[in-house]
Amino acid sequence: MARVWVTGSAEGIGRAAAEAMVADGHDVLVHGRNAARADAAHAAVPGAIGAVAGDLASLNEVRALADAAAAYGPFDAVIHNAGVMMDDATPRPVTVDGLEGTFAVNVAAPYLLTAVMPHPARLVFLSSGMHMSGRPVLDDLQWEHRPYRGTQAYCDSKLAVTALAFAVAARHPDTLSNAVDPGWVRTRMGGASAPVPVAKGAATPVRLAASTDKAVRVTGQYFSRGVPHPAKRLASDRAFQDALLAALEKITGAPLP
Repeated sequence: MARVWVTGSAEGIGRAAAEAMVADGHDVLVHGRNAARADAAHAAVPGAIGAVAGDLASLNEVRALADAAAAYGPFDAVIHNAGVMMDDATPRPVTVDGLEGTFAVNVAAPYLLTAVMPHPARLVFLSSGMHMSGRPVLDDLQWEHRPYRGTQAYCDSKLAVTALAFAVAARHPDTLSNAVDPGWVRTRMGGASAPVPVAKGAATPVRLAASTDKAVRVTGQYFSRGVPHPAKRLASDRAFQDALLAALEKITGAPLP
């Protein structure tokens, strides 16, 4: 039996992953961005060991969330599932910390949680096939000097979080750290016409977090359609990883141990 924390588990892939692991007898902590969402997550997964609240768009709330989650630990695995995506008609979203909103939630939050919490045996970072279109500009990660495009910001964030997963794997061989493309999933983000059912989209994150199958006891991999696939080459580039980690350390004030 594993003890697993799933971020963003009030609905969608996060809730499906939590439900599946509870059904398999694992101890699961759920999360919502505020108290109402955390309560909704716990109501949807009544077998969860608890629920924690915290807005991943606020660095202060992320730090408080790390403390709240740690009270339920130590964890065998953390699934960094929570994510946001803006469309191209949306003006550049700015967080309370002055960060571009997609980057804050999809990259800075999982980085900060990873930096300040004890490392579990396994880390699962939700990526996307759209990371292949990522073209992050390291000196303009917050889209302050370019015309804002929400879709490109999402692609960039998923390339960055894939690089983060690989960087953790390289620096912490005792932790299995992988990135997952769940596919185009029928969630609020994916839309009703998406071809992949939510339970299927959650299946690979669940396997990576809790399965004893040798096929998923690997690290530094990008999983798509349930098996390892090549990620965009930049995600494995050590210079890019180092520059990204340096930028994230400056933004959050927390070095990656």
